[in-house]
Amino acid sequence: MGSVVVFAPSPGLTVTVEDVDGGPDIHFHAGGQGVWQARMLTGLGASVTMCSVFSGETGTVIRHLIADEGVQVVPVEGQGSSGAYIHDRREGSREVVAENAGEKLTRHDLDELYGQTLKAGMDAGTVILSGAVREDAVPADVYRRLAADLGTAGCRVIVDLTGDRLTAALEGGVTVAKIADDELTESGRASSDGPEAIIEAMHALHEEGAGTVIVTRAHLPSLMLHEGELSQIRVPEMQSVDTHGAGDSLTAGVAATLADGGSMHEAVVLGTAAGALNVTRHGLGTGEEGAIRNLTKLVTVSAYQAEEPSADQQVSPEELARKVWKQ
Repeated sequence: MGSVVVFAPSPGLTVTVEDVDGGPDIHFHAGGQGVWQARMLTGLGASVTMCSVFSGETGTVIRHLIADEGVQVVPVEGQGSSGAYIHDRREGSREVVAENAGEKLTRHDLDELYGQTLKAGMDAGTVILSGAVREDAVPADVYRRLAADLGTAGCRVIVDLTGDRLTAALEGGVTVAKIADDELTESGRASSDGPEAIIEAMHALHEEGAGTVIVTRAHLPSLMLHEGELSQIRVPEMQSVDTHGAGDSLTAGVAATLADGGSMHEAVVLGTAAGALNVTRHGLGTGEEGAIRNLTKLVTVSAYQAEEPSADQQVSPEELARKVWKQ
């Protein structure tokens, strides 16, 4: 596998309480979108560098935990404290006990982080821009500038972002934008979760600056818009214990494949398999490489075929008018 840089501005610390033989088992992990992506990338055999800000005692712990997972850490020493949350899984589901989103990054921290990400990105050639827990931790324009500068330097830029961060990154230009259908509807980019509305939103994302667009759709086949062609990606549904981190595993699989010189078709197949296996485990961004690669044999990518709406599906007057007009 090739080399991938993960821009993870403010990773956090997760403290998990589980039940083992009737007693509490407490363990610590680094957490956050970028960490989960880096974890899966490492599991798939990629060489991973993470550029992040670490603040206070919590940041010191997070930094060591990430390094212990085989990730090369390029740190910025921040002010205040990094974020952390405690969750209890003794009843089988994830119950948040306490959460601290961490400090807003200072201008000095951001300047140093920006420079380190550019340097590492140009060395690796493939970069994932991940989000931060705090909405105001990093100005959205940082994503625009990073996407633009990394693209100018010849890097592949991959994002799994929402809201203003996604809009900014698209303005800078990205190789791949991955997003879930519910994120499209919640942000107003799609008028509904129906296939026509989602596909329309995908074309809009491409026009805004995404070379390839991948949309995950829970229990429905994922969709990919690549080089003007719309495809659907199917994989057998696995027994789920925790869906958190599945999308980040997909993003990691895509990045790992592209960094290794693979095609977009190969990338989405590996990413889909990684995401599918992730839901069978409690660990976010985890999965055995051998099992993931075996699962790729069950992933199919085919030209998109229009889906028939279910009997109880509501169709708005505007959508009905569009259908009639197209006929």
